[in-house]
Amino acid sequence: MLTGAVIGLGRMGLTHFSILNTHPQVNFVAVCDSSSFMLKKVAKHLNVRAYKNMGKMLEDVRPDFVIVATPTAMHAEAVKCAVACGAHVFVEKPFSLNPEQGRELCRVVQGKNLVHQVGYVNRFGDVFMEVKKLLDSEAIGNVVTFKVEMNGPTVLHGARGSWRSKTTEGGGCLYDFASHGVDLINYLIGPPARVLGAVLGRIYSEGVEDTVSATFVYEDGTRGNLLANWSDASYRKPTCHFEVLGRQGKIMANPYSYKVFFRKDPELEGFSQGWNERYFASIARPVRFFVRGFEFTRQLDYFIDRILEGRPSEVCSFEDGLEADLVIDRIRRNGENGGQAGG
Repeated sequence: MLTGAVIGLGRMGLTHFSILNTHPQVNFVAVCDSSSFMLKKVAKHLNVRAYKNMGKMLEDVRPDFVIVATPTAMHAEAVKCAVACGAHVFVEKPFSLNPEQGRELCRVVQGKNLVHQVGYVNRFGDVFMEVKKLLDSEAIGNVVTFKVEMNGPTVLHGARGSWRSKTTEGGGCLYDFASHGVDLINYLIGPPARVLGAVLGRIYSEGVEDTVSATFVYEDGTRGNLLANWSDASYRKPTCHFEVLGRQGKIMANPYSYKVFFRKDPELEGFSQGWNERYFASIARPVRFFVRGFEFTRQLDYFIDRILEGRPSEVCSFEDGLEADLVIDRIRRNGENGGQAGG
């Protein structure tokens, strides 16, 4: 059995706890949060120790692994504390507030036999994993252009006082929402050479952006766009759409299905010239426990499997998290520079 602890009992911390609390080889022994209300509920209903001080918790229980699900501003301290006590670490996205902090955390785990992973959950989604295979096989030829659109009703009024309303805490559409789109682009296409035309717009928020748009430019001439809006009331829940045009075809995908167009008859079993459509139900691989989506369980079970196998994470490692941090930083700096060249 692996012993585990959670730092941060917000929405994601509770999600991760509920998923791994059902894992046959995991035993949670402690949780840490700043909310007295949450800690009282934990003490009453869960068989774990509850702490307000993460340093004290880690010193007392010495868990095998730690889930860090705090606001982004607290990631660095929590990760360093966990690594110092020899724990494997899963940290929510985005990895850190800036590339300098991200590089420091990568150095902290360097040379240590510890599994480290960042919670960019789209990499574990059934549809996007299929799309990745198609792109890696060059089934639609060299990529010409692409687009990632993210929309949702996360912020529909001013959120004063919340960490989401403060850039210094990791709030704002870019860090908290569009970061998923950034990592999806890094995963499917690769990190861009430059970021141009970035615009960070406001709808309801005062201290942070509600919309993000940017153009990604690659050395081989590929260009793409990221468009994100977390203040769109027409959506019931957050969603993501990916579209890519290649010289020999096109792919359109969301978490529930994808369509691929081939100009010629492809050398792929089950596909033909023209449009081909696949739905989640026909490609999904079942998981042992469902909360919010298959991908949430799959990413955590992958983390646990890697610990048990004594193998490093090859998906969403700290280095992958840093790659996203670097692009996010380029978008912010380019947006603050009026979207001019040089980002």
